Amino acid sequence: MFILERVFAVLLAAILSCAAVGAGQWPRRNVEAVVTASAGGDTDFNVRTIGKYFRDVAGVPLVVTNMPGGGGSVATSNVKNARNDGSKALFCHTGQLIVNHVAGLIDYNYKDFEVSCIAGMNSSYIFVAGRQSGLASLADLVEKAKKAPGKYVYGTEFGGFTHMQGLRLSRIAGIDLKTVDVGSSSEKVTSLLAGRIDFGAVAFGAVQDYIKNGDMIVLAQGSGERNALLGDFPTMKEQGVDMVMEFPYVLSFPKGTSREIVEKMASYVGTITKNPAYAKDIEEGYKQRAFFAGPEDAVAYLDAVYADFRQYGDMLKK
Repeated sequence: MFILERVFAVLLAAILSCAAVGAGQWPRRNVEAVVTASAGGDTDFNVRTIGKYFRDVAGVPLVVTNMPGGGGSVATSNVKNARNDGSKALFCHTGQLIVNHVAGLIDYNYKDFEVSCIAGMNSSYIFVAGRQSGLASLADLVEKAKKAPGKYVYGTEFGGFTHMQGLRLSRIAGIDLKTVDVGSSSEKVTSLLAGRIDFGAVAFGAVQDYIKNGDMIVLAQGSGERNALLGDFPTMKEQGVDMVMEFPYVLSFPKGTSREIVEKMASYVGTITKNPAYAKDIEEGYKQRAFFAGPEDAVAYLDAVYADFRQYGDMLKK
């Protein structure tokens, strides 16, 4: 019996030693980043821009796999159920990690992953109105909507990030909007141009040409402070609505992934976000500024967002 115990102890020590060596040598081969969206959007752009510089700091490529579908649940469940050896990571934003959970679309959230970092912050979202709406600003919308409850039509994609933002706007500003599902961002733009909806929340880059030619009007920037890259447009807070709708891009691993791997990935991404060439890429691509938060700060941020968003759960489920 004593001999068997010794053998077991030696084997266990060997296994733990191999695991430690494996984590210490990570990454020895390509790291796969699974994205919850199709190629060409802002989430895909952000992970590919990080991937552009990843080999320089990690010594191996960051291979991007686009896995759209199910509002992001196809990708999140794929990574959640993957091996926790650092070979596969998830790249998405709070829409997939928090909103989907609050809306009852999935039964897990960011707490079921090992969050490595916030790899970027999208501060380019705006509330924008179609020319036919007659709206001039967010303050104008709030004033008119209070006089005519249910008149103004907000276009969104039910269960998504912009749906949450419409609910938040209604509650915080004390107005009643008519909310309709018009689909993805490109379909939202079409509906705005056709006058089928009065306003919506979109990334500035998707509508900047229509803003320039007067087909659309910026009601408010969604960031906490003015993003000068978008132009001289006031924020929601400047117009009396205490709300922010910027969102982070989160990089995480399957639950149980070594802390050493989680922190190594964070250090790699942190180094990339300090690179002036990277900063220039995201400014020109999506009007964003470089942003980074390590594991602890990232989780604290997500905790705060989750606490805020969960109060809208019943409305999202309806």
